[in-house]
Amino acid sequence: MDETVKIPHYKLFINPMDLRELKRDVWIDAPIPAQLTVEGKKLEIDLSYRGSHIRKFLKKSYQVSFYKPKVYRGAKQIHLNAEYKDTSFIRNKLSFDFFADIGSLVPLSHHVFITLNGRAEGVYLEIESVDENFLKRRNLPDGAIFYAVDGDANFSLMSDLDKETKKSLELGYEKKWGISSDDYFLQELIFKINTISRADFEKEIIKYINVEKYLRWVAGIIFTANYDGFVHNYALYRNGETGLFEVIPWDYDATWGRDVNGKVMEADYVPIEGFNTLTARILDVAIFRKQYRNLLEEIMNQQFTVEYLSPKVEGLLQSIRPYVLQDPYKKEQINDFDKELEVILKFIEERKAYLKRKMNNLE
Repeated sequence: MDETVKIPHYKLFINPMDLRELKRDVWIDAPIPAQLTVEGKKLEIDLSYRGSHIRKFLKKSYQVSFYKPKVYRGAKQIHLNAEYKDTSFIRNKLSFDFFADIGSLVPLSHHVFITLNGRAEGVYLEIESVDENFLKRRNLPDGAIFYAVDGDANFSLMSDLDKETKKSLELGYEKKWGISSDDYFLQELIFKINTISRADFEKEIIKYINVEKYLRWVAGIIFTANYDGFVHNYALYRNGETGLFEVIPWDYDATWGRDVNGKVMEADYVPIEGFNTLTARILDVAIFRKQYRNLLEEIMNQQFTVEYLSPKVEGLLQSIRPYVLQDPYKKEQINDFDKELEVILKFIEERKAYLKRKMNNLE
């Protein structure tokens, strides 16, 4: 690798027999043993494919669990995303940085270049696992973490998948960290969201959800325009000291003007009011709706501007461009990559114009 480039080089080594087993069935979650070398340090790891529909892509995404040592740089697990459908490679990273800028909890992320048994695999985004180490790194109180694994994580009693009453209040979630009794708090949350009366909702919901932080999460989805963001692509963290749930964004490549297939998405595709049961109920409360409107206006004047975001977008694109030229799956599309700055900045302008037009909906 060229010593002048800025992003880390991760060297993956897999026994050919194990690699054949990994490739035999992309839907198998069982990990294989592998070795990862980072800055000269050799790490023994367990490796598996990650994601759902992305497993069918030519360029695979991986989940890495550290084996020896068990913890590396404060993490026991990391995710390596191929960002295969994102022409820019930066939408996930740009989204996480944006969420952080507006006051949300987010996983750390940075780009790396991966070789597998000496052959280039290309540009990847390393994403921090949202688990107990995520909490420790930020000196946050211990608490339960639940991943929203499918569309049933819609804060409703009705299934988003089959439109029938859910058979379990935990449907759509997978516990990443916590104890068995934490399941009760998730069940109680979903139950209360759907059964508190309209008259009591304002004073009761604040016993279960950090509303201010929830609205920041909603705002992040609205500005980045993540269509799946309201019923998927997030983690729930129950703060063990306050007892309140917070939401952590996850999987934000289909944003900033492109959909999950990498196609251009219209700036008005995600409505300003969002969608899911909890968001609808919170925005039904006048004081919360005003709080949300003020928050959108504040972010629109500060972080969601071309002036603020343009240098961030340009900096990310420039830092990975030398690697894109070495990515065997994407180097032939460098001309498309070079147009992404314009695509993203155009989206920001058009999305902002749409949101300004719709601000009266929140009065």
